[in-house]
Amino acid sequence: MSNTYIGLMSGTSIDSIDAAAACFERGQFKLLGSYSQSIPKAMKQAILNLCQPETDSVQLYAETDHQLGELFATAALALMAELNLNKEDIAAIGSHGQTVRHSPPADDSIAFSQQIADPNIIAARTGCPVVADFRRADMAAGGHGAPLVPAFHQQLFSDSNFNRAIVNIGGIANITILPALDSKVNHQCIGYDTGPGNMLLDSWVHIHLNNPYDSNGDWGAGGTVDNQLLAQLKCHDFFSQPAPKSTGREMFNQNWLDQQLLNFKQVEPQDVQATLVQLTAQSIADQIDALEIRVDQVYICGGGAFNATLMNALARALPLSTLATTSALGLEPCWVEACAFAWLARQRVKGKPGNLPAVTGAYKESILGGIYLP
Repeated sequence: MSNTYIGLMSGTSIDSIDAAAACFERGQFKLLGSYSQSIPKAMKQAILNLCQPETDSVQLYAETDHQLGELFATAALALMAELNLNKEDIAAIGSHGQTVRHSPPADDSIAFSQQIADPNIIAARTGCPVVADFRRADMAAGGHGAPLVPAFHQQLFSDSNFNRAIVNIGGIANITILPALDSKVNHQCIGYDTGPGNMLLDSWVHIHLNNPYDSNGDWGAGGTVDNQLLAQLKCHDFFSQPAPKSTGREMFNQNWLDQQLLNFKQVEPQDVQATLVQLTAQSIADQIDALEIRVDQVYICGGGAFNATLMNALARALPLSTLATTSALGLEPCWVEACAFAWLARQRVKGKPGNLPAVTGAYKESILGGIYLP
């Protein structure tokens, strides 16, 4: 059997589909290549509509599920063509899909997580087996179904001598804590969502500059943090909740931000952006500072790694840790999540667990995902 897997990922920022091909020879990871497929504006709006109960519908769900399946297949085929790979070369494609609703376990609601991008279409178009629907097996075992990437972080980024944190800053930010393997103290790998990453930053800059994101964080860098507004934003219950915990667009969105700003209408838009940068940085740093172990090294992946203003804010908030991107560990920050779903597809094909119960809160390890054959 081939040892080459493709991972497909579209995150809460809904800007592109990331495809990565990876080889796992004798347990060693090697990135073969990557490809990014932009998501058309109309499709992004359809996804955003599905994320809100007021604007979704079964018709829209079914149509967008189909259209995204075609787009995910296009991304996989483009990557295969770029690397001169045919369907026989691919053991499986791991497709995360696009999350449209996430409701973590709570006393007053039913827990569920829903991703779209029909894996049957991806399998039919590529001719490759597809592994998808990764989150619900963990949720069936009482977990949050998120985050799932820490298991991959543990395999790839753990170190014998240093306590490390891997921070993924996509639309939502999450951390993975990797205790030193040779430590005399037996600490578990843990991970959880810390709160908003780029989501509020992107939304705010789109409203005021009509840009999809704040390139390099330049607009936010020109603003001044409003400490009263920052304190108000940090009052959200999520920040004080114990792990395991997960969140999404349902909790941190533009409507929520608008409500928080009702008593801060005097704050200039650029200053709001600067304050949102600080919210992301501090909510990550607060969680790292609260750990039982001192974190020696912090590595950033996801889109936030390219926001220099945010990276500088994190460096100031974490003075006791060295800060870098995962490029320093041999994997570019924009491809970590796609590679993780290639690895999760391999775990499924090999019949091995893909979740970490200490991360998700599940009561047992689970084999994640269903296999869809061409």
